[in-house]
Amino acid sequence: MCDAFLSRPQNIEKGKVYKVSLHVRSSDALSLTASLTSSDGLQKLAAHTITGSKKTFAKWTKVEFHLRSNQNNSNSRFQLTTSKSGVVWLDQVSVMPMDTYMGHGFRKDLASMLANLEPQFLKFPGGNYAMGNYLRNAFRWSETVGPWEERPGHFNDAWGYWTDDGLGFFEFLQLAEDLGASPVWVVNDGASLNEEVSTKTIASLVKDVVNGIEFASGGPKTTWGSVRAAMGHPEPFKLDYVSIGNQECWMLYYRGNYQKFYSAIKSAYPDINIISSCDRPTISPSNPADLYDVHVYTSSTNMFSKASMFDNTPRGAPKAIVSEYAVTGNDAGKGTLVAALAEAAFLIGLERNSDVVEMASCAPLFVNDNDRRWSPDAIVFNSGQHYGCPNYWMLHFFKESSGATLHPTAIQVSSYDQLVASAITWQNAKDKSTYLRIKVVNFGNQAVDLNISVVELATGVKKSGSKQTVLTSSSPLDENSFQQPEKVAPVSSPMANAGQQMGASVGPYSLTSFDLLLEPSKHDSV
Repeated sequence: MCDAFLSRPQNIEKGKVYKVSLHVRSSDALSLTASLTSSDGLQKLAAHTITGSKKTFAKWTKVEFHLRSNQNNSNSRFQLTTSKSGVVWLDQVSVMPMDTYMGHGFRKDLASMLANLEPQFLKFPGGNYAMGNYLRNAFRWSETVGPWEERPGHFNDAWGYWTDDGLGFFEFLQLAEDLGASPVWVVNDGASLNEEVSTKTIASLVKDVVNGIEFASGGPKTTWGSVRAAMGHPEPFKLDYVSIGNQECWMLYYRGNYQKFYSAIKSAYPDINIISSCDRPTISPSNPADLYDVHVYTSSTNMFSKASMFDNTPRGAPKAIVSEYAVTGNDAGKGTLVAALAEAAFLIGLERNSDVVEMASCAPLFVNDNDRRWSPDAIVFNSGQHYGCPNYWMLHFFKESSGATLHPTAIQVSSYDQLVASAITWQNAKDKSTYLRIKVVNFGNQAVDLNISVVELATGVKKSGSKQTVLTSSSPLDENSFQQPEKVAPVSSPMANAGQQMGASVGPYSLTSFDLLLEPSKHDSV
């Protein structure tokens, strides 16, 4: 969300309009000037004076107005000043740009970066964030809906900061809808990192989750659906996935509590897909699940080796959701090329095993550069800038994979085991052209010349219209930054030798995709 009135400098742009909202109470008549200024207060970008009698502000009063900036300033602040003596109380002070993503409060540049990945689902509110270190600090969905000033907020003790919950359950659902993604709601199942509710006393939390589903997908005249409607969304959100907990299968009461959640949700909403925190071998008719959750955090070398992680998984339901994966450790840095390549190899493994893996998402997605609690992350931002880390750009190679047709691949390279590859056919939504995409990860320090042979394809490769895209850099530990936001970014070029038999070279420490434009099939519509 576009949070403001922070202690850190804010980026203010000339001509943009900012909505100011605050609650104020005063012991005397009020004359209070709200200003956007430079960091030293000497340069005034915009100002508005709030005035009123002692009677007007004797009780808490909500005040809203707009400020239009007359200058650019990337190091600005919001200040409140008065020349009158007296006591003034302030609460819930907010400065928000009016120009946000689809008008729903998210920064356009950041939400657009997310939208450009064409995500198929959005998992929220998080893992440890949903749990908390202690249950009193867990995410409680019902305390994050309704008017912002009525939300109590909570201390996110898992990551060590206070949140006013302006980014709450409703806003997550709205963002998923705006992105065209399926929401995956991670519910607190009565466990924190240090506490756990017993199965005998879990009933109220189970009821709370069922109420949350009603808030998301109930009709506008239902108890909780009416709250959503009052927030401006009378039509139900489409909520198809609920994840019970965050990897707590090892805890004493998880399985008993899970059964309570599963039964209550399926009874009220039988079409909801329920995700278990337990591993696949524990899923059974007596411990059912539609999906099971997998988290993978490991070194780049180990992540590369996990391209085969699901090769021997028994076929059939339930499928896995790899809801969190990331390279960690020394060579991960703040987001290195080698970490992105290891994750690409892992995703190729998931792609090749899509009959037993439903979906996957990296974690974490965003980080404020002024307040890093974890590295690496996919997208880095401050108040006015942003950039994608190499793993963000790597994900662009996979955004057409959902709904594509997977083809078997084989690599034959003697004395070199640093290649992983996959092949899919996908259709361009704009012009309906069909492409064969061959992706190759080279995780080693040698360039490799390949002879690519495409066999048993129903149609041929056109002589023109194909392209090659490469993600690489001069060093495997290279990173992006505000100064060099695309130091490691994909580079595309047309292919002159595209065909069913062709030679190609993949450089060291690289991810390469060959998008071969296919001849129209006789079954294709004109």
